[in-house]
Amino acid sequence: MNEQTTRNRDTSTSLAEPISGGNGASVRDGLARLLRPRSVAVAGASPDAKTMGGAILANLERFGFTGDLHLVSPTRDEINGRPCVRSIDDLPEGVDAVVLNVPRAAILPAVEACVRRGVGGAIVFASGFAEAGEAGRDEQAEIARVCREGGLALLGPNCMGFVNYADSVALTFEPVQPQPLGKRRTVAVVAQSGATASAIRSAMYGRGISVSLGVATGNEAVIRAADMIDYVVQDGSASAIALYVEQIREPASFLAAARRARDAGVPIVLMHPGRSKRGQEAAQSHTGSMVGDYALMRTAVENEAVVAVDTIDELFDAVAILHRFPAPPPGDLGVVTNSGAMRGMALDFAEDIDLPIAEVSQETRDALAGMLPEGMEIDNPLDIGTTGFVNAGIFRTSTAAMLADPAVGGVLLPMAGGAPNQQIAKAEAIIPEALASAKPVAMAIAGDDSPLSPEFLAMVRESETPLFRSSERAMRAFAAARRYANALQWVEDRTPAATGLKGWDGAGVKPEYEGKAFLRSIGVRVPEGGLAKTLDEARVIAARIGFPLVLKAQAVALSHKSDAGGVILNLTDEAALCAGWERLMANIGAVTLDGVLVEQMSAPGLELVVGARHHAEWGPSVLVGLGGVLIEALDAAELLPADISHARAVDRIRGLRGAKLLGEFRGRPARDVDAVADVVVKVGAAMRAGLGIAEIDINPLMVHAEGEGAVALDALVVTEA
Repeated sequence: MNEQTTRNRDTSTSLAEPISGGNGASVRDGLARLLRPRSVAVAGASPDAKTMGGAILANLERFGFTGDLHLVSPTRDEINGRPCVRSIDDLPEGVDAVVLNVPRAAILPAVEACVRRGVGGAIVFASGFAEAGEAGRDEQAEIARVCREGGLALLGPNCMGFVNYADSVALTFEPVQPQPLGKRRTVAVVAQSGATASAIRSAMYGRGISVSLGVATGNEAVIRAADMIDYVVQDGSASAIALYVEQIREPASFLAAARRARDAGVPIVLMHPGRSKRGQEAAQSHTGSMVGDYALMRTAVENEAVVAVDTIDELFDAVAILHRFPAPPPGDLGVVTNSGAMRGMALDFAEDIDLPIAEVSQETRDALAGMLPEGMEIDNPLDIGTTGFVNAGIFRTSTAAMLADPAVGGVLLPMAGGAPNQQIAKAEAIIPEALASAKPVAMAIAGDDSPLSPEFLAMVRESETPLFRSSERAMRAFAAARRYANALQWVEDRTPAATGLKGWDGAGVKPEYEGKAFLRSIGVRVPEGGLAKTLDEARVIAARIGFPLVLKAQAVALSHKSDAGGVILNLTDEAALCAGWERLMANIGAVTLDGVLVEQMSAPGLELVVGARHHAEWGPSVLVGLGGVLIEALDAAELLPADISHARAVDRIRGLRGAKLLGEFRGRPARDVDAVADVVVKVGAAMRAGLGIAEIDINPLMVHAEGEGAVALDALVVTEA
């Protein structure tokens, strides 16, 4: 390919939006040139395949790269019969991809040279940048600035490069082999960790799942996970994305890319370490990630239908389901097994992981009963007993009956495989149903690493029917698919932002009476009462609302009113009101008050907490949890998206740890969960109203018996500048 042809290459595969902070279409097109290059240069090339520079050349040779290949070496005239140039400045203009296998100190000058030569994209293996401390972060920032201003799509630093199996290009120092894709569905693998990217690719191939693209993004100075999602979606070659990140940089861009993937029908399965403090520290030292708020991240990405998982095994397993069934319908699990023991274990484990077993219809039960000998228990999970040993077709007919039930969202077949001929018979029965179904169908054959029939395995892999050796892992994968199916249904089920609300002048903490006035304006119930500046005004309010009463001193300086003696409870008559007023004033001393909040005492109920905050990167979210010490002792809180609907809020509240307290409990009536959900929805809508609210805290929210509502007994509102 000559120089002019290189410059005029087709760059029609481009991202839907410019790379974050980038130089518009130049960087966007540069990413497509980098990942599908027609010309490659290797700086730091070597004839020794055991070195990084030599391993790259060996990979290109194995993959049969037919484009222009340029070698850069300051000390060699040729490598393996190919001529070398001394520097990047000696390369022809417009090379698509340059591998910078050079020392850390040489990276910035090399990047500047790539910009001068109109290179599309570059890969940086070297470490010692953002992951190494402040000086490294500053140097990485300068490299990123040069790339963005110059339109250079840079992968890394501190990365292992990529493997594009679809286009037969491997620009990584990891020795890799070509993998034919054929017409099979494929998975794209994107990971900030090179070792993890390799592990995911290997796991996919071990299951017979094809990988179209594997990219290790490293420190993500320029090219980030969101950019890779956009590339994969627009490229259109992958049916699912397996994603490992240690920090999501520029969350708004990531969420926008996730929405585009969701709308294109490409599921994203995400593993993000950092649930623990030490996990956050490890991520920061690995790829230069800044410690973020894991709970906020997970809430936000799941709200865009990203499937977040906790372990690498769950990542493998969820991808195995969703790449084959990328549009699962909502519904609960159907189970068909040939083992009573597996039936019982499935019931137990489903409860452990909150995976509902479907309540199948009588019509389905009747259909199943007609397939089995009289006297067998007909239920879900269905144990077909020994019937399958003499009639393998029962696996197909029972699976079909389960799939036809509207309550069933997918069918798992955990079973003993039997002899090779029995395994093959099961496959012949089950695979046609799996191929015809939009609902996920998977097999789980117990036996750990015991060998399976090669013919059986070939049939399963050819059909891309998910196969597990553990029913527990399979059920976790079905749980992930169910979360994804529900999230797709929730896309349109969102509460709009509130409108017509009045905000505040100035930033800072607002006194309780102002916070409660705001809650009242959005429809959240607060105690009857009012602000009194004098005892006479307090008497007037008391006469209007009745006893018993509570007095609360009101001033921004009194953020902890109770500790300062600024709260007087259970005043039962006018004499108690007068005495309480005098006691409160004596307690407060010289503090200047806005007044005293005179309110009705609340009837007993269950104390909950509802709070909301606006995060600078992840935006607003709402927290609901049991009040008092329970929220910490039981970890009894849920973080919810601020646009959550009432129905979804009810579902999440009923899923709280300790949620039994919301139902009938020890002679106490069930609590008004609908009222709690109403508060959650209204607070979330207010957080999104553009009023500059940084935080809302309702603690406690007193929840009364079903149908009797909930009352915000205390309120804190904080606004931003």
